[in-house]
Amino acid sequence: MALGASASGQTGAAVGALAFTDLGVPGVVAVRQVVAAVALNAVVRWSPQSLDRRSWLLVVALAAVMGLMNLTVYEAVSRTGLGLAVTVEFLGPLAVAVGTSRRALDAIAAVVAAVGVLVLVAPGPTSDVAGIALALAAAAAWASYILLSRALGARLPGLRGAAAAATVLAVAWALPVLLVVLLARPPWQAVALAAVCGVLSSALPYPADMAALRRLPASTYSTLLSANPVWAFLAGVVLLGERVAVHELVGGALVVVANAAVAALPAHRRGAGPTGADPAASGGDDDGGARA
Repeated sequence: MALGASASGQTGAAVGALAFTDLGVPGVVAVRQVVAAVALNAVVRWSPQSLDRRSWLLVVALAAVMGLMNLTVYEAVSRTGLGLAVTVEFLGPLAVAVGTSRRALDAIAAVVAAVGVLVLVAPGPTSDVAGIALALAAAAAWASYILLSRALGARLPGLRGAAAAATVLAVAWALPVLLVVLLARPPWQAVALAAVCGVLSSALPYPADMAALRRLPASTYSTLLSANPVWAFLAGVVLLGERVAVHELVGGALVVVANAAVAALPAHRRGAGPTGADPAASGGDDDGGARA
């Protein structure tokens, strides 16, 4: 279920990329965010009245970070391709895991991941610097999401914090953007692709993740999430017709291995797993940012 949720999320991202031309990145992200809010509210019960002022501040901050993360990573995908963007984005969870650890092995993993990214992007005159910068911004946003969700998870158990943030984001930003997009009368096929993206990247992974977390240790679950870049490369090749160079495979493999090595460590030796989503630390909030 964990691997299936991961594969579904990256497949959804690839399907969403097919609608970039007609809807634009903001339009696709808006559709996906609305679907995410609906999916979360379908499985999570929360009440606005139950949130105090401090919780609302964290919810609003988390919503802003979620929106930034999704926009930047999708913009990066439109420029650099799915596999590269997702792999670079994965530096965010790794940075949090390494930053909360004092083990030498984690520091070595960070160096390996840094080398992997250099090999992956192969800096040169033809590099899409803006695309790489957007992917790095998405990584920073993911790291921020982890820290905020951990703080919010301590106040709101389970996925209630993520559900509240997704709802705020959908109402404050995604719905207005979606209305503007629909008023432009885009092809219905593009809207359908964006909706499928929302289902595959949000609606389906939520229950699968929750079920997997009931059966797997947090460290095992986090290790399995390291497969995200692998699924991203496969989805990019199969659905988007992207070509993968040897250096991208090597660089991506180094990042995946570094993440898996850190994630495989027992949870009690670190502050959290590489997704920063140790259910024991956050009341069950898993990688809601990736999904939402």
